[in-house]
Amino acid sequence: MFTRQLYTRCLSEAAYYIESNGIAAVIDPLRDIDEYIALAKERNATIKYIFETHFHADFVSGHLDLAKQTNATIIYGPQTVTSFPVYVAKDGETFSLGSATVTVLHTPGHTIESSCYLLKDEAGKDVALFSGDTLFVGDVGRPDLSSGNLSKEELAAIMFDTLQNKIKPLADDIILYPAHGAGSSCGKNLGPDTYSTIGEEKKNNYALQITDKTEFIKEVINGLSDAPKYFSINAKINKEGYDSLDSIKMKGLTLLSIEQFKEKIDQDVIVLDTRDKTQFAEGFIPGSIFIGLEGRFAEWAGTLLPFDKTIILLTEKGKEEETVVRLARVGFSKIEGYLDGGFEAWQSAGEPIDMIIDIEADELAMDIPFDKNLRLLDVRRETEFAEGHVKNALSIPLEEMTDIAKIANFEEHDNLYVYCNSGYRSVIAASLIKKQGIHNLRNVLGGWQAIKEIDKIDFDKNIEALN
Repeated sequence: MFTRQLYTRCLSEAAYYIESNGIAAVIDPLRDIDEYIALAKERNATIKYIFETHFHADFVSGHLDLAKQTNATIIYGPQTVTSFPVYVAKDGETFSLGSATVTVLHTPGHTIESSCYLLKDEAGKDVALFSGDTLFVGDVGRPDLSSGNLSKEELAAIMFDTLQNKIKPLADDIILYPAHGAGSSCGKNLGPDTYSTIGEEKKNNYALQITDKTEFIKEVINGLSDAPKYFSINAKINKEGYDSLDSIKMKGLTLLSIEQFKEKIDQDVIVLDTRDKTQFAEGFIPGSIFIGLEGRFAEWAGTLLPFDKTIILLTEKGKEEETVVRLARVGFSKIEGYLDGGFEAWQSAGEPIDMIIDIEADELAMDIPFDKNLRLLDVRRETEFAEGHVKNALSIPLEEMTDIAKIANFEEHDNLYVYCNSGYRSVIAASLIKKQGIHNLRNVLGGWQAIKEIDKIDFDKNIEALN
């Protein structure tokens, strides 16, 4: 028997390839399916099943394209309703995989159709549980996402029963393979590892240690941040179907001349620049939005960009396809090409450019006592801001900066200094602010990490200390 975890760090997402005697299955595939097909070909295996643990909200699954390519059967757990053909399995139903078997465990709570898949080896021993978003390392799936008319309290109560009746009775030595790791918004506080054992989770996971249902509901719900705005869109796409990735790539990889690019700009499209943040700050097309590939690109794109508007791209050379694929992973399909020659061609043609002024943290410290119009904008999350921030800084988390009213609160005479934790989110924020016509701003290099390392004497004198 062969098992491989295929982990995508920028989405904190784990898909799985399992195989026995040349018969394979893929669990929770991403939209770009080439890796699964290549692995099966390399191992001279046939992909027979595609097991989906639930309707994913944080990415678009590759189930439809993979089924079309391989003729594999798409399998969901009980209470699944889709707009395309799938096999809806019964609780406890078993599927043969070569000499191994996969048993469906209906485990509602994260969503009503959520299911885990229990893998038995050729000797009939339980060896692994593919838990989707039901059970993570150190956490459980949040109960406030798409599941009909059920409240988060009702789903949390169902989750308690699931854990008590379906998960805790399992043997301690079973390997736990969840759908996500640290950084995912599908849970509150996932652990750093991408796999564990049932025994370790019984010892260390708070959700498996609480035995009172009322206390469990309170604990699971407490501290939940708002789900990213694109989650409901992705869940709907996964339930109702989508255009093939090949068709999206065909449109998205259209080469656009400078004149064609300008014509599309005039049609009120989104110009998305995915280069490195330093390159962007040094020069960019006016009005473009920066979201660099080096960060959690797809998540920020899904959070900040509208899904109903056309996107045209400016990328580093050779990064065009990666950009399109990573956008498609979170449901973007209206991508209509990229600039031939990139920013260098635009600049060489004498077209207008904009830039962002970068400053070091110690320069900020020197400016604060003498600039009466200085305004500090902290774009980190509320929890980060609460743990420490520059005194008198205004908190507008980046995920809230699609609210134009909040950005418009700045005056023309304000000298705006923007910082995040390390410098990635602040450049995104600066591009959004500039797009709204506010240009008197500076980006603090290194963000909060650099600010708090300023020499203590200068820190106390010029920044006055943390709240």
